Amino acid sequence: MKMYKLPSCFLACMIYVFAVSTGFSAGPAGQIRIGIIGTDTSHVPAFTKMFNDPKAVGELAEMSVVAAYPGGSPDLPASWDRVKKYSDELRGMGIEIVDSIEELLDRVDAVLLESVDGRPHLAQARPVIAAGKPLFIDKPMAASLADAMEIFRMAKENGVPCFSSSSLRFNSGFQAAASGETFGKVRACAAWSPLNIEPHHPDLFWYGIHGVEILFTIMGPGCEEVKRVAPDKVEGVWKDGRRGAFVAKKDYGASVEGEKGAGDAGKHKGYEPLVVEIAKFFKTGKPPVSAEETLEILAFMEAADQSKRLGGAAVKIADVMRKAEEKNAAGDKK
Repeated sequence: MKMYKLPSCFLACMIYVFAVSTGFSAGPAGQIRIGIIGTDTSHVPAFTKMFNDPKAVGELAEMSVVAAYPGGSPDLPASWDRVKKYSDELRGMGIEIVDSIEELLDRVDAVLLESVDGRPHLAQARPVIAAGKPLFIDKPMAASLADAMEIFRMAKENGVPCFSSSSLRFNSGFQAAASGETFGKVRACAAWSPLNIEPHHPDLFWYGIHGVEILFTIMGPGCEEVKRVAPDKVEGVWKDGRRGAFVAKKDYGASVEGEKGAGDAGKHKGYEPLVVEIAKFFKTGKPPVSAEETLEILAFMEAADQSKRLGGAAVKIADVMRKAEEKNAAGDKK
Protein backbone atom coordinates (compact mmCIF):
# COMPACT_ATOMS: atom_id res chain seq x y z
CA MET A 1 0.00 0.00 0.00
CA LYS A 2 1.31 3.40 -0.95
CA MET A 3 1.62 5.83 1.99
CA TYR A 4 0.83 9.50 1.47
CA LYS A 5 2.50 12.27 3.41
CA LEU A 6 0.01 14.80 4.75
CA PRO A 7 0.80 18.46 4.03
CA SER A 8 2.34 20.27 6.98
CA CYS A 9 -0.41 22.92 6.87
CA PHE A 10 -3.04 20.18 7.26
CA LEU A 11 -1.22 18.73 10.26
CA ALA A 12 -1.00 22.16 11.85
CA CYS A 13 -4.74 22.64 11.44
CA MET A 14 -5.45 19.22 12.99
CA ILE A 15 -3.25 20.06 16.00
CA TYR A 16 -5.13 23.33 16.42
CA VAL A 17 -8.52 21.60 16.28
CA PHE A 18 -7.34 19.07 18.87
CA ALA A 19 -6.12 21.85 21.15
CA VAL A 20 -9.41 23.71 21.00
CA SER A 21 -11.58 20.61 21.45
CA THR A 22 -9.64 19.35 24.48
CA GLY A 23 -9.19 22.72 26.18
CA PHE A 24 -5.42 22.49 25.95
CA SER A 25 -3.74 25.76 25.03
CA ALA A 26 -0.29 25.31 23.59
CA GLY A 27 2.21 28.12 23.88
CA PRO A 28 5.18 28.91 21.63
CA ALA A 29 6.72 25.64 20.46
CA GLY A 30 4.23 23.78 22.64
CA GLN A 31 5.21 25.66 25.79
CA ILE A 32 2.98 26.88 28.59
CA ARG A 33 2.39 30.58 27.98
CA ILE A 34 2.78 32.75 31.10
CA GLY A 35 1.23 36.18 31.60
CA ILE A 36 2.20 38.79 34.18
CA ILE A 37 -0.12 41.14 36.06
CA GLY A 38 1.76 44.11 37.51
CA THR A 39 5.09 45.39 36.20
CA ASP A 40 6.01 47.41 39.30
CA THR A 41 8.55 45.10 40.91
CA SER A 42 12.05 43.95 40.04
CA HIS A 43 10.74 40.39 40.29
CA VAL A 44 9.12 40.85 36.88
CA PRO A 45 12.26 41.14 34.71
CA ALA A 46 14.18 38.76 37.00
CA PHE A 47 11.55 36.00 36.75
CA THR A 48 11.05 36.59 33.01
CA LYS A 49 14.77 36.16 32.29
CA MET A 50 14.71 32.79 34.06
CA PHE A 51 11.57 31.54 32.32
CA ASN A 52 12.73 32.75 28.90
CA ASP A 53 16.36 31.72 29.18
CA PRO A 54 17.17 29.66 26.04
CA LYS A 55 19.50 27.58 28.22
CA ALA A 56 16.81 26.78 30.80
CA VAL A 57 16.37 23.13 31.75
CA GLY A 58 13.66 21.00 33.34
CA GLU A 59 10.25 22.57 33.86
CA LEU A 60 11.66 26.05 33.19
CA ALA A 61 12.37 25.01 29.61
CA GLU A 62 8.72 24.05 29.12
CA MET A 63 7.22 27.52 29.54
CA SER A 64 7.83 31.16 28.76
CA VAL A 65 6.50 34.61 29.61
CA VAL A 66 4.69 36.03 26.57
CA ALA A 67 2.60 39.00 27.78
CA ALA A 68 2.14 41.43 30.66
CA TYR A 69 -0.42 43.92 31.97
CA PRO A 70 1.33 46.88 33.69
CA GLY A 71 -1.22 47.70 36.41
CA GLY A 72 0.24 49.97 39.07
CA SER A 73 -1.07 51.84 42.14
CA PRO A 74 -1.18 55.65 41.73
CA ASP A 75 -1.05 56.32 45.49
CA LEU A 76 2.02 54.14 46.09
CA PRO A 77 5.37 55.55 44.88
CA ALA A 78 7.00 52.12 45.15
CA SER A 79 4.53 51.09 42.45
CA TRP A 80 3.88 53.92 40.00
CA ASP A 81 7.48 55.06 39.69
CA ARG A 82 8.55 51.62 38.44
CA VAL A 83 5.73 50.56 36.11
CA LYS A 84 7.11 52.22 32.97
CA LYS A 85 10.70 51.16 33.69
CA TYR A 86 9.91 47.48 33.96
CA SER A 87 7.31 47.54 31.18
CA ASP A 88 9.93 48.98 28.86
CA GLU A 89 12.40 46.35 29.99
CA LEU A 90 9.90 43.61 29.17
CA ARG A 91 9.24 45.12 25.73
CA GLY A 92 12.96 44.97 25.09
CA MET A 93 12.81 41.26 25.87
CA GLY A 94 10.06 40.72 23.29
CA ILE A 95 7.17 40.55 25.77
CA GLU A 96 3.82 41.95 24.59
CA ILE A 97 2.39 44.66 26.87
CA VAL A 98 -1.42 44.64 26.89
CA ASP A 99 -4.06 47.11 28.08
CA SER A 100 -6.21 44.92 30.33
CA ILE A 101 -6.24 41.72 32.36
CA GLU A 102 -8.95 40.34 30.07
CA GLU A 103 -6.70 40.89 27.06
CA LEU A 104 -3.86 39.17 28.90
CA LEU A 105 -5.99 36.14 29.72
CA ASP A 106 -6.78 35.61 26.04
CA ARG A 107 -3.07 35.11 25.37
CA VAL A 108 -1.84 32.94 28.25
CA ASP A 109 -2.22 29.61 30.05
CA ALA A 110 -0.97 30.62 33.52
CA VAL A 111 -0.51 33.86 35.46
CA LEU A 112 2.06 35.49 37.72
CA LEU A 113 0.28 38.14 39.82
CA GLU A 114 3.24 40.40 40.58
CA SER A 115 1.69 43.74 41.58
CA VAL A 116 3.89 45.01 44.39
CA ASP A 117 0.84 46.43 46.20
CA GLY A 118 -1.21 43.74 47.93
CA ARG A 119 -4.42 45.81 47.97
CA PRO A 120 -5.50 45.17 44.34
CA HIS A 121 -4.64 41.46 44.42
CA LEU A 122 -8.19 40.30 45.19
CA ALA A 123 -9.67 42.30 42.32
CA GLN A 124 -6.88 41.23 39.96
CA ALA A 125 -7.20 37.57 40.94
CA ARG A 126 -10.96 37.42 40.29
CA PRO A 127 -10.85 37.35 36.46
CA VAL A 128 -7.85 35.01 36.46
CA ILE A 129 -9.69 32.50 38.63
CA ALA A 130 -12.89 32.92 36.62
CA ALA A 131 -10.86 32.08 33.49
CA GLY A 132 -9.49 28.94 35.15
CA LYS A 133 -5.81 29.92 34.83
CA PRO A 134 -3.29 28.55 37.38
CA LEU A 135 -2.20 31.49 39.53
CA PHE A 136 0.93 32.37 41.49
CA ILE A 137 0.57 35.45 43.70
CA ASP A 138 3.78 37.15 44.78
CA LYS A 139 4.22 38.54 48.28
CA PRO A 140 2.30 39.94 49.97
CA MET A 141 -0.56 37.73 48.85
CA ALA A 142 -2.95 40.52 49.83
CA ALA A 143 -3.09 43.56 52.10
CA SER A 144 -5.32 41.70 54.55
CA LEU A 145 -6.00 38.20 55.78
CA ALA A 146 -9.66 38.56 54.74
CA ASP A 147 -8.71 39.26 51.11
CA ALA A 148 -6.37 36.26 51.04
CA MET A 149 -9.11 34.04 52.44
CA GLU A 150 -11.45 35.22 49.69
CA ILE A 151 -8.88 34.52 46.97
CA PHE A 152 -8.33 30.98 48.21
CA ARG A 153 -12.10 30.47 48.59
CA MET A 154 -12.69 31.46 44.97
CA ALA A 155 -9.80 29.33 43.75
CA LYS A 156 -11.08 26.26 45.61
CA GLU A 157 -14.66 26.82 44.47
CA ASN A 158 -13.54 27.06 40.84
CA GLY A 159 -10.94 24.28 41.00
CA VAL A 160 -8.11 26.67 40.11
CA PRO A 161 -4.59 25.93 41.40
CA CYS A 162 -3.26 28.88 43.40
CA PHE A 163 -0.39 29.58 45.77
CA SER A 164 1.66 32.40 47.23
CA SER A 165 5.11 32.46 48.80
CA SER A 166 8.20 34.49 49.52
CA SER A 167 11.28 33.38 47.61
CA LEU A 168 13.03 32.75 50.94
CA ARG A 169 10.96 29.63 51.64
CA PHE A 170 12.78 27.55 49.03
CA ASN A 171 16.33 28.38 50.11
CA SER A 172 18.17 25.07 50.49
CA GLY A 173 19.44 25.93 53.97
CA PHE A 174 15.97 26.68 55.32
CA GLN A 175 14.55 23.58 53.64
CA ALA A 176 17.28 21.43 55.22
CA ALA A 177 16.52 22.87 58.65
CA ALA A 178 12.80 22.28 58.16
CA SER A 179 13.31 18.63 57.24
CA GLY A 180 15.52 17.98 60.27
CA GLU A 181 18.55 17.29 58.10
CA THR A 182 20.69 20.02 59.68
CA PHE A 183 19.65 20.23 63.34
CA GLY A 184 17.24 17.37 63.87
CA LYS A 185 13.70 18.08 65.05
CA VAL A 186 13.33 21.83 65.47
CA ARG A 187 12.70 23.07 69.00
CA ALA A 188 12.89 26.81 68.45
CA CYS A 189 13.70 29.29 65.71
CA ALA A 190 14.35 33.01 65.33
CA ALA A 191 14.09 34.23 61.72
CA TRP A 192 14.87 37.67 60.39
CA SER A 193 14.50 40.00 57.43
CA PRO A 194 14.22 43.74 56.85
CA LEU A 195 11.09 45.44 58.21
CA ASN A 196 10.29 48.26 55.81
CA ILE A 197 6.96 49.92 56.60
CA GLU A 198 4.31 50.76 54.00
CA PRO A 199 1.32 52.65 55.48
CA HIS A 200 -1.33 50.88 53.37
CA HIS A 201 -0.40 47.45 54.78
CA PRO A 202 -0.03 45.92 58.25
CA ASP A 203 3.63 46.55 59.00
CA LEU A 204 4.99 43.00 58.64
CA PHE A 205 3.17 42.49 55.32
CA TRP A 206 5.47 44.73 53.31
CA TYR A 207 8.89 43.20 53.98
CA GLY A 208 8.72 41.40 57.28
CA ILE A 209 6.80 38.71 55.42
CA HIS A 210 10.14 37.33 54.21
CA GLY A 211 11.33 36.63 57.75
CA VAL A 212 7.92 35.29 58.80
CA GLU A 213 7.91 32.94 55.79
CA ILE A 214 11.36 31.67 56.84
CA LEU A 215 10.03 31.14 60.37
CA PHE A 216 7.06 29.07 59.19
CA THR A 217 9.17 27.16 56.67
CA ILE A 218 11.38 25.93 59.51
CA MET A 219 8.81 25.65 62.33
CA GLY A 220 5.87 24.51 60.23
CA PRO A 221 2.27 25.63 60.86
CA GLY A 222 0.57 25.38 64.24
CA CYS A 223 1.20 28.79 65.83
CA GLU A 224 -1.53 29.62 68.36
CA GLU A 225 -0.53 32.90 70.03
CA VAL A 226 1.44 35.98 69.03
CA LYS A 227 3.03 38.80 71.04
CA ARG A 228 4.71 41.98 69.79
CA VAL A 229 7.44 42.09 72.43
CA ALA A 230 9.25 45.02 70.78
CA PRO A 231 8.78 47.17 67.66
CA ASP A 232 11.32 44.96 65.88
CA LYS A 233 10.44 41.59 67.43
CA VAL A 234 7.43 39.26 67.38
CA GLU A 235 7.18 36.03 69.34
CA GLY A 236 4.87 33.12 68.64
CA VAL A 237 3.91 30.04 70.66
CA TRP A 238 3.12 26.84 68.73
CA LYS A 239 0.49 24.33 69.85
CA ASP A 240 3.17 21.86 70.95
CA GLY A 241 4.82 24.47 73.17
CA ARG A 242 7.66 25.35 70.77
CA ARG A 243 8.53 29.01 70.38
CA GLY A 244 9.48 30.98 67.31
CA ALA A 245 10.30 34.61 66.70
CA PHE A 246 10.55 37.16 63.90
CA VAL A 247 13.27 39.78 64.32
CA ALA A 248 13.84 42.81 62.09
CA LYS A 249 17.37 42.97 60.65
CA LYS A 250 19.03 44.26 57.50
CA ASP A 251 19.58 40.83 55.98
CA TYR A 252 17.81 37.46 55.79
CA GLY A 253 18.40 34.36 57.87
CA ALA A 254 17.43 32.17 60.78
CA SER A 255 18.91 30.76 63.97
CA VAL A 256 17.66 27.28 64.81
CA GLU A 257 17.76 25.13 67.93
CA GLY A 258 17.16 21.45 67.28
CA GLU A 259 17.52 18.08 68.96
CA LYS A 260 20.89 17.50 67.25
CA GLY A 261 22.38 20.96 67.61
CA ALA A 262 21.93 24.64 66.93
CA GLY A 263 23.16 27.28 64.50
CA ASP A 264 22.31 29.52 61.57
CA ALA A 265 20.27 27.91 58.81
CA GLY A 266 20.97 29.90 55.67
CA LYS A 267 20.86 33.16 53.76
CA HIS A 268 19.05 34.57 50.76
CA LYS A 269 20.36 32.98 47.56
CA GLY A 270 18.24 34.61 44.90
CA TYR A 271 14.95 33.92 43.15
CA GLU A 272 15.75 30.80 41.15
CA PRO A 273 14.53 28.22 43.72
CA LEU A 274 11.14 29.96 43.82
CA VAL A 275 10.91 30.28 40.03
CA VAL A 276 11.65 26.56 39.66
CA GLU A 277 8.84 25.77 42.10
CA ILE A 278 6.46 28.05 40.19
CA ALA A 279 7.36 26.22 36.97
CA LYS A 280 6.64 22.85 38.59
CA PHE A 281 3.35 24.24 39.89
CA PHE A 282 2.27 25.52 36.47
CA LYS A 283 3.06 22.12 34.98
CA THR A 284 1.45 19.92 37.64
CA GLY A 285 -1.20 22.18 39.20
CA LYS A 286 0.05 21.09 42.65
CA PRO A 287 0.83 24.02 45.00
CA PRO A 288 4.10 23.59 46.97
CA VAL A 289 2.60 25.54 49.89
CA SER A 290 -0.88 24.87 51.25
CA ALA A 291 -3.52 27.57 51.47
CA GLU A 292 -3.85 26.80 55.19
CA GLU A 293 -0.18 27.53 55.91
CA THR A 294 -0.18 30.73 53.86
CA LEU A 295 -3.27 31.97 55.71
CA GLU A 296 -1.63 31.19 59.04
CA ILE A 297 1.40 33.25 58.00
CA LEU A 298 -0.87 36.21 57.20
CA ALA A 299 -2.77 35.70 60.45
CA PHE A 300 0.53 35.74 62.37
CA MET A 301 1.38 39.10 60.80
CA GLU A 302 -2.07 40.58 61.46
CA ALA A 303 -1.89 39.31 65.05
CA ALA A 304 1.50 41.02 65.41
CA ASP A 305 -0.06 44.28 64.23
CA GLN A 306 -2.97 43.90 66.65
CA SER A 307 -0.63 43.06 69.53
CA LYS A 308 1.35 46.19 68.72
CA ARG A 309 -1.82 48.29 69.02
CA LEU A 310 -2.59 46.56 72.34
CA GLY A 311 0.81 47.37 73.82
CA GLY A 312 2.25 43.87 73.41
CA ALA A 313 -0.71 41.86 74.69
CA ALA A 314 -1.01 38.28 73.46
CA VAL A 315 -3.30 37.74 70.47
CA LYS A 316 -4.75 34.37 69.49
CA ILE A 317 -4.35 33.29 65.86
CA ALA A 318 -7.81 31.68 66.02
CA ASP A 319 -9.38 35.03 66.98
CA VAL A 320 -7.69 36.79 64.06
CA MET A 321 -8.88 34.07 61.67
CA ARG A 322 -12.43 34.27 62.98
CA LYS A 323 -12.60 38.06 62.59
CA ALA A 324 -11.39 37.80 58.98
CA GLU A 325 -14.00 35.14 58.25
CA GLU A 326 -16.71 37.31 59.81
CA LYS A 327 -15.59 40.27 57.71
CA ASN A 328 -15.92 38.24 54.52
CA ALA A 329 -19.26 36.76 55.62
CA ALA A 330 -20.56 40.30 56.11
CA GLY A 331 -19.55 41.08 52.52
CA ASP A 332 -16.89 43.64 53.47
CA LYS A 333 -14.21 42.73 50.90
CA LYS A 334 -13.02 46.20 49.99
